[in-house]
Amino acid sequence: MKSYPVGSKVVLRADPSIIGIVTREISGGGDPKLEVFCGDGRTRSLYASQLELAVATNATELSTAQRLRAALTATQLARPSAKHLYSLGSSRIQFIPYQYRPVMKLIRSDRPRLLIADEVGVGKTIEAGLIIKELQARREIQSVLIICPKPLVTERKWLDEMKRFDESFIHLNGETLNYCINETHLDGTWPSRFSQAIVPFSLLDEKLMLGNTQGRKVTRGLLDLDEPPKFDLVIVDEAHHIRNTETWRHRNVKFFVENAEAVVFLTATPIQTREQDLFNLLHLLRPDVISHPHDFERIGAPNPALNAAAAGARRAGLGWVDTVKSNLATALDTVWGLGVLAHDPRTHELRELLEVLPTAETRVKIIRLLEDLHTFSGFITRTRRRDIGAFTTRKPRTIEVPFTSAQQQLHDQLLQLCGDIVEARHGTGPVAFLVSGLRRQAASSINGLAPLLSDLVHRRLEAFDEYAENTDGANELSRDVIDNFQPQLQHLLNLASKLGDEDPKYDALERALLEKLRMPNPKAILFTSYLHTVGYLFNRLRASGLRVGQVHGGIDDEARRSVRRRFKLPSSDPDAFDVLLSTEVGTEGLDYQFCDMLINYDLPWNPMRIEQRIGRIDRYGQQSESVAILNFVTAGTVDADIYHRCLWRIGVFEQALGASEAILGDITTGIRAIAGDLTLTLEEQRLRLQQLADNEINVIEEQLKLEDQQSELFGLEVPSDDGADVRNATSPWMTPDALCHLVVEFLTSIESGKRFNLRPDRAATLRLSRSAKDRLLRQHESLPKAFPADRDWVVWLKSENAVTHLTVTPELATEAEGVHLLSPTHPLVRCATEELQLNDPVVVSARVRSDKVPAGRYPVAIHGWNRLGIRDDYQLRVIAGSPEESEMLTELLRDPDCADGKATMSDTELDHLEAAHYSAWRDASEKHTQRTAEWSESLIASLTTTSRANLRLLEEQLAGTSEERIKRMRSSQIESAKADYQRRLARLESIRNRSDIQADLLATVLLEVVA
Repeated sequence: MKSYPVGSKVVLRADPSIIGIVTREISGGGDPKLEVFCGDGRTRSLYASQLELAVATNATELSTAQRLRAALTATQLARPSAKHLYSLGSSRIQFIPYQYRPVMKLIRSDRPRLLIADEVGVGKTIEAGLIIKELQARREIQSVLIICPKPLVTERKWLDEMKRFDESFIHLNGETLNYCINETHLDGTWPSRFSQAIVPFSLLDEKLMLGNTQGRKVTRGLLDLDEPPKFDLVIVDEAHHIRNTETWRHRNVKFFVENAEAVVFLTATPIQTREQDLFNLLHLLRPDVISHPHDFERIGAPNPALNAAAAGARRAGLGWVDTVKSNLATALDTVWGLGVLAHDPRTHELRELLEVLPTAETRVKIIRLLEDLHTFSGFITRTRRRDIGAFTTRKPRTIEVPFTSAQQQLHDQLLQLCGDIVEARHGTGPVAFLVSGLRRQAASSINGLAPLLSDLVHRRLEAFDEYAENTDGANELSRDVIDNFQPQLQHLLNLASKLGDEDPKYDALERALLEKLRMPNPKAILFTSYLHTVGYLFNRLRASGLRVGQVHGGIDDEARRSVRRRFKLPSSDPDAFDVLLSTEVGTEGLDYQFCDMLINYDLPWNPMRIEQRIGRIDRYGQQSESVAILNFVTAGTVDADIYHRCLWRIGVFEQALGASEAILGDITTGIRAIAGDLTLTLEEQRLRLQQLADNEINVIEEQLKLEDQQSELFGLEVPSDDGADVRNATSPWMTPDALCHLVVEFLTSIESGKRFNLRPDRAATLRLSRSAKDRLLRQHESLPKAFPADRDWVVWLKSENAVTHLTVTPELATEAEGVHLLSPTHPLVRCATEELQLNDPVVVSARVRSDKVPAGRYPVAIHGWNRLGIRDDYQLRVIAGSPEESEMLTELLRDPDCADGKATMSDTELDHLEAAHYSAWRDASEKHTQRTAEWSESLIASLTTTSRANLRLLEEQLAGTSEERIKRMRSSQIESAKADYQRRLARLESIRNRSDIQADLLATVLLEVVA
């Protein structure tokens, strides 16, 4: 039997991936029993026959220059850095720098929890999608739970938006949610096929938490589970809905949040809530920081002074340094400033910069440090439209037209029928829905009323909900309501069917579109809430010779993409559309920055819907300086009164009112109540609409003032340059070119002898043999994690189709159907990463031409530095003769023309490289240890300040009560708070003690530079 002395490096015969060191011999004999300390941290007792000697690593393995280039990209992908973004180019969206602000804040925070409080139209959903892709690329998440209001489920907002990130989610209803809870009870884990799920707030009730023991069907609740479901990421949209702690909605969300590591709240209205409500949100998100209502007041106290300091530095006027120093002193004089900020290493760095004459470069650094010192900036981010600049100027215009006499007769008799129905049926929900739908279709296009009346006459009630903007209650419409008024409906249908082509509203539209066709940009998009209006306009406009397309909820995704592609084509293209007709549902998730005219052919009663329409063209990237907004109104209709008396006056057409979402919701409720009350006279209705607008305009103005004041408290000023931040977060080893090269190098190893051409500027056709696809399939199955988005790739690998298409460019993936967008999370890239990453050092001889670096012989060593501390971080470190030389040679190593050389490195050169690396490592280690200690002290100071304040409050409450039960409760809370403080203190101290830079040699390169 082979012997293994103490200290021998061995592997398990049954699983060679487990490596260990023999620490002692437990017993002798023919098959000695040995104690082995294994790499997974376990100490095992094993017989010698179960072991084999580990194969010695070949430290001189040779590699090619281009293989090294791919391997370094793979290594950087496999070991993420907090300094680099991995979500760049990972989704089918336009690159907008400010939308990366939340994800950068999340990956650099001490805990992955964030409140995104952006205004509507800025892109909260996109920002959440980028967070998903970033955490996936870092291999940190596999399961995601999205919790949102029911309308966002009904309208498929999240489902459709996540498709742009190649993410597949499933809507959970009551039945599937119960199934998941039962499976979790049986298996101890949430079922994998629902690992990416969307749940509406409406299901977060008492039964979900406690289960249901009443009736024949008994269901389990979340509290019945031995092991709670643990999602890697929980996203709560419209999070202000959970600010009331007394609701089951809040309690259920709290349950999921407490069992998740990463949590993101999205809300456009955090600042407008009461202080207690805001505390409830922050306490739910970061109970470790915000543990008491007084906490966020105390923590936020330095922020007004910090904001003033940053403003002074931005202005850079006379005496700005003194302004910064004065305001910094004010900030540090607060309780939080004295107890926490004074210990923050950024404060020390800031003071040092202010003591010397600042340059333009150091002033920018001072501004950044002041922004970072905002005490809530670590877990709140807010972007307002006015902060990033108006996307364009809105130029609204009203086009009001009359009815013809025939149209007026039909409209009057329709109103009479609506009044009769309400009077007979007392305006109940289904009746109100019917009446509203009829009146609003008539206001939209009275010539489109006939098909709707025909559906009602022939009792096709299931079709009615297609025509309404808001379908809530549509399925409750009963046949008896229709049966009782059948003669009147038939009479109206006869009148509607006799309407000819004379239609002033359509004529005005056609004139506006023909005028638009004579402009440099002839594109116009028209919105209507009604499907029959789309059909009516489509037929007439097409008959008049206009090139028109249509999208609505009945158009599938492929057809929608085709219509959008044709609408985006230049007008000179014979296949182009100049006019697009759309319902709200038809354009969800689509943006039209190339179009600068929007037509509201009818007007939603919900101002937020109007803002969403305008936001399709008034958004980042709009190519025109102004956008035209044409509002068509028919005099004498309910829409005309709502438009003139309310919508126009609150300013929704002239500017984004995204800061006032909650108020706009109240306006919507008020409009529907007034318009739906048919007992009001026309004058009463107009007066109430005007009063509603007057009241809400005042509220909007007050709210904006409040937000300006509170944004100072919470430190929500926009950072100075998002574009620079994103550029600095881009790793040179993860550019689109680098990703292309990684994939090509990997595919070449899969199917040798075949050339693969993948470039960032075009989509590539990939053709693989059956054996190559089978090998890729096996490699995919061996990946550490699989994501739901892998499905399309796996389907292709299993299919008989030998061809698919790839690109690394989001724009190309968006425009073409069936193109795989390669990003760090794509399974092909992940397989390439697993295969090519450097686990053992390699030796490379390379040769490259350059007119920037003097010709000569350049020894280079590439190390992987793993920094352990507050946040672990991985860095590829290139060592050469000097830091400047290292930077230049790094660029040459990434050169696609860098070829294999023949020269070898001498022992003397190797020794010099090792000495240079040791010097760099020693200096970096000292700074890292010091920095980690400073950060630990700062975090300990924050923890101590908060904990002492909470203990003091609890002790005051204990002293102020004489009731024995309350005393016991307060005493228990005090002991629990002390224990929690000691536990968290021990964790921070252990982080300080583990500070280190672990360096691994990845490659030595002898680079010959020739002129």
